[in-house]
Amino acid sequence: MKMRAELDQTPRSLLVSERSSFRDQKTRIRAQVEQLHFNYKVSVLLPECCSAPPHLDSIFNTFNSFYLIRNLPVYELLDKNFLETAVYQGSVYGVSYRTRIDEDNCVALTPKGHLTLSLDKDSFEILGVEGKPSRFNHRTKCRFVVSVDLTDSSMAPGGRGYQRLLTGLRSRLQLKTDFLLSHYPGGGASLQALLSRYDWSEHRPQISRHTLTDLSCPALLTSDLQSCDPHSFMEWVGAVDANVSCENSSSSFLSSLVCPEPRTTVSRALSVSVCGLLLPHDVHRLIQEIRCYLEQPHLESWVCLTVHGYADSPVSWGDNEHSVLKGGENFYSLLMFQDDTYHLHLATGAHDTCPP
Repeated sequence: MKMRAELDQTPRSLLVSERSSFRDQKTRIRAQVEQLHFNYKVSVLLPECCSAPPHLDSIFNTFNSFYLIRNLPVYELLDKNFLETAVYQGSVYGVSYRTRIDEDNCVALTPKGHLTLSLDKDSFEILGVEGKPSRFNHRTKCRFVVSVDLTDSSMAPGGRGYQRLLTGLRSRLQLKTDFLLSHYPGGGASLQALLSRYDWSEHRPQISRHTLTDLSCPALLTSDLQSCDPHSFMEWVGAVDANVSCENSSSSFLSSLVCPEPRTTVSRALSVSVCGLLLPHDVHRLIQEIRCYLEQPHLESWVCLTVHGYADSPVSWGDNEHSVLKGGENFYSLLMFQDDTYHLHLATGAHDTCPP
């Protein structure tokens, strides 16, 4: 009965909210955008709009491409040429693809050159390098995390730490995974030597658009949202993105969600989503273009942008370990207004480190 009660409980989550202005010298928007390294979806909601203006549309179409390398031996991330042409020269974003953080061995390479391996107990013991138990072990230590800074002098090719990790990955564990990889600013040229040795494909982020009519939404005509509960607002954002009605009709068995009060209705709205391995640099460019868009006169004075991180990434919010328990949510929503103010909501599972 106790286990049944635990299963019936809705997983908790953390939600950090702040209100500020882009004009504030202490604004942390850029830093917060850069903290979420591995983004798989960006959604933008434009009220009273049926098609994105050309300048905004061009941003959607110029998100950086990324690469899928199939069955990549993880020791290749320690290749001397790869380190010199990519890791040391810019920001590399890499994450294992279709691996589950609660069951599989997962790998991430962050733009600061930190390599993180989230390993089950057997794999960790076979690898034979220093690590630490996962923060999210329940009663027994069944998962371990190995995190190394590839830019540190102790990890220079030929050094003791480098050789030990290379030997562990090449000769003992022999870990392989499908791997998503992107690099800024070098792009594919800096990755070519690595790509040429394996089966790979280049991908452009996928863009989808759909128009909404007679959309019920919170009364966001001003940046004063004191009466709108952040959790209710985020539920509404998620419902709109998933195209789930918030009318709570008696004839509907799909959803009991309702739009927060006070609410209004916009005759039309455009929802645009971009999916792939999306770089924080591109997200920041999109935010800047939305700010320019809001400077023009419109019937509505706000735009909402939501960014979702990979649920099974080994790290979330910087280099902090990502939870392996219950949910894998890590995302933020940025509500921007014409007067350059904004509301920022950052969310993660209750067991994760609190968002910055």
